[in-house]
Amino acid sequence: QLMTLKEKRILFTSLIIKVIAAMIADGMKPMIGKDGLKHMKNSLHYDGLAMDIDLYDAEGNYLKDSEAHRKYGDYWESLHELCFWGGDGTKKQDGLKWDGNHYSITDAGRK
Repeated sequence: QLMTLKEKRILFTSLIIKVIAAMIADGMKPMIGKDGLKHMKNSLHYDGLAMDIDLYDAEGNYLKDSEAHRKYGDYWESLHELCFWGGDGTKKQDGLKWDGNHYSITDAGRK
């Protein structure tokens, strides 16, 4: 059965909390990105199915490298078959290559 947008948004919300909690448990300082300010047309951010998380270490240093997110991106994708992490350029043919702070739930082929 296909999920409605509302069901996907509920799923996204419950799972993004788990990823943020894992970051905090590791001593990281995650910050929700300024969503909606810089996203491409038809972005899942506008549908409430994607979030950028800016990651800072315990000392407050911004970790801009996608690899800093790999542990959390892998965890994110393990939570549900619809979960997509933007940091693994080897699996992309779209504009999300090496977008390590991007966490989303896929919808109608969009990531």
